[in-house]
Amino acid sequence: MTHATEPMEGAPLIAPSTVNHPLYDPVVEACRTVYDPEIPVNIFELGLIYTVEISPDSDVRIIMTLTAPGCPVAGEMPGWVVAAVESVPGVKSVDVEMTWDPPWGMEMMSDEARLELGFM
Repeated sequence: MTHATEPMEGAPLIAPSTVNHPLYDPVVEACRTVYDPEIPVNIFELGLIYTVEISPDSDVRIIMTLTAPGCPVAGEMPGWVVAAVESVPGVKSVDVEMTWDPPWGMEMMSDEARLELGFM
């Protein structure tokens, strides 16, 4: 019988992004062009993009979530992200993975998003 492994104490809930890759900033800018239709803030500033992982071969893997599992655009938004990131010159392929762990919370929003939504 196999047991699910518990996360190690101190292990991050969100995998780190590949911030030192030259495509990181353009990929993030592409993510900033995608908006949740119900919220006038882009998904990056909302904190919906958890991880941007870029391989040495320029394959991009994005781990993201939504504000709620029942979000009306749950089936569409990953495709919007793929389309936006695929348009970045130099990106070889894009894979978007949805996760609900950790669940999104308002504390994940950037200060810019909080300001835009009137929470600051």
